[in-house]
Amino acid sequence: MTKTYIFLILAILMETAGTTALQASQQFTRLVPSVLVALCYGISFYLLAFALRVMPVGIVYAIWSGLGIVFIAAIGFFVFNQRLDLPAVLGMALILTGILVIHLFSDSATH
Repeated sequence: MTKTYIFLILAILMETAGTTALQASQQFTRLVPSVLVALCYGISFYLLAFALRVMPVGIVYAIWSGLGIVFIAAIGFFVFNQRLDLPAVLGMALILTGILVIHLFSDSATH
């Protein structure tokens, strides 16, 4: 199971890098970030497929998208100077809480 989580974390990191490159590509008008978008997303989905061999798709997708949202919000804050209001921060805290509930209490995450 540990190997599965390594693939999942790497997939999340690649998705986060791809989304960061998407912002930097300025709507695909800059070549290098645009190429990075495709490359990072491709690698992310490839790694995600390994996690799907062991874990249910709903659980994998919840973790992948939830952590991706939080990571991208942090990158947006620190790199692109994008600010979030309190409801947005609270909503992301709820997403993280949901991921914790899945890991701590759900038997579905261990299949």
